[in-house]
Amino acid sequence: MPMKGSAPSDAGIYQQFTPHRAGLPNLVEYFSELWRRREFAQEMSKARIRGSNDNTVFGTLWLVLDPLLQAAIYFVLISFIRGHGANSPSPAATIAHLTGALFAFRLCQGCLNSGARSVTSAGKVLLNTNFPRLLIPLSAVRTAFIHFLPTIPLYLIIHLLAGGTWSVKMLASVFFLLCLLAFGMGLAALAATLTVYFRDFANFLPYIARLWMYMSPVLWFPEQMTGRPVAVRALIQLNPMYSMLGGYSELIQQAQWPPMHTWLTAAGWAAASIVVGFLFFISREREFAVRVL
Repeated sequence: MPMKGSAPSDAGIYQQFTPHRAGLPNLVEYFSELWRRREFAQEMSKARIRGSNDNTVFGTLWLVLDPLLQAAIYFVLISFIRGHGANSPSPAATIAHLTGALFAFRLCQGCLNSGARSVTSAGKVLLNTNFPRLLIPLSAVRTAFIHFLPTIPLYLIIHLLAGGTWSVKMLASVFFLLCLLAFGMGLAALAATLTVYFRDFANFLPYIARLWMYMSPVLWFPEQMTGRPVAVRALIQLNPMYSMLGGYSELIQQAQWPPMHTWLTAAGWAAASIVVGFLFFISREREFAVRVL
């Protein structure tokens, strides 16, 4: 029992986050609380990495070997189907483009896949802890980004082995990488919400992601769309990955400045994904505890 005259010691220890009842909460307060609790997402991500053994030597090695093996398989596949004619890119240029674009695409794919199951696998955390639920898919995005980091030095080595050179312009590719990461955040929030209502949605994601990759400049170069029918080019350019991966590839692989519309389109897709994904998630998060458990 506290001694007579002693001041309460709970002040400053317990923080209260009050869930909203309908619609959207006060977004300023919500995102202020989100930022204050950012370490919570960091710890969730660390726990997920420890649980999957990704922090071990062999786990880290697999983070590099897995995308590298996928790139090798796709290289053999497209070389067999397309061949190497007079107008075809050289094998060295093909493998450099394939690895760089595939590694970047896997960042978004990882955000989508891990984000989709993040809320439904949160379990009793939804009931026992009061916090902005958006931290859950954001922790999954952090995990996907940590998995992506080992591929950066790997690509730089492949770039040199393929006959490329390092250039200061390559640093500008960080802009498109950040657009991909922001786009992945919105996708993770959107997929997490949809999976709460439709549990089978997560099972379809691998097929959706594979089809999406075939339509993105991963297995092919953006300039190969020249001469295609107008309808085909318009459909391809509506793909958010066309601008984000296209600009990223031009800078990190060819050290060339993309056109201004590529920068603006990539930033627009990233912003739209954040706004739509976050607001949709926040407007529905009050129902998650009832629907998940």
